[in-house]
Amino acid sequence: MTQNWIILGAGSGMARAFIRRLAEQGAVLFLAGRRMEELADLAEDCRLRGAAAAEAVGFDARDAAQYGALIERLGQCEGAINVASFVGSMPAQEEIDVNPELIAGVVADNFTGPATFLSLLAPLMEDRGCGTIVGIGSVAGDRGRLGNYVYGAAKAGFATYLSGLRNRCGRKGVHVMTVKPGPVDTPMTYGMKMPFMTTPEAVAEDILKGIRRKRNVIYTAKIWALIMLVIRHVPEPIFKKMSF
Repeated sequence: MTQNWIILGAGSGMARAFIRRLAEQGAVLFLAGRRMEELADLAEDCRLRGAAAAEAVGFDARDAAQYGALIERLGQCEGAINVASFVGSMPAQEEIDVNPELIAGVVADNFTGPATFLSLLAPLMEDRGCGTIVGIGSVAGDRGRLGNYVYGAAKAGFATYLSGLRNRCGRKGVHVMTVKPGPVDTPMTYGMKMPFMTTPEAVAEDILKGIRRKRNVIYTAKIWALIMLVIRHVPEPIFKKMSF
């Protein structure tokens, strides 16, 4: 069966590593994002790597008016429809504190935009009785922390949405997987010094492994599952005094 993949936020570092692996598997790829020239070059690279087809398509998480045409385009594809959302933005918390109007964009990029698109696409996937939805969350969504609580709140909302979508779509043969990366060496984290930082390539491998094994939630790198288990259980009176 033909495997069609639409990648939201295809220009991100993690997405590019995942896309390269899908191309090598011969998938049909729709690379969705805002920087069309870069995505066109990426599509050409995908075709050279073995993708059955690769096409750059416009996508802006803050403009839901454009989603309908893209959903209609996917409906014309034969075979299984799969989607992975790497969309996100992470302004410094200090910037948000000074300008709270930034919150709307953070929530749109990390939660409401991708959630709206997935809600529109889900019926099409359910009708076909197959397909995979991969949503990129973050360990930051497991507990609100001083350093990035707005970003974390948006990712937490997206994770809860994916949990409900998994409950719904799993009954129709559609697999929904939540991915919670720790720090990843990408342009978004450039200059940041964080422990246990992983690579986009390692994240891509973990995602593919999770898809094969039908995992519901994965942490990447795996050590973050243990770290966040500890952090979630720190008593609130103590947690309020921690500076990270």
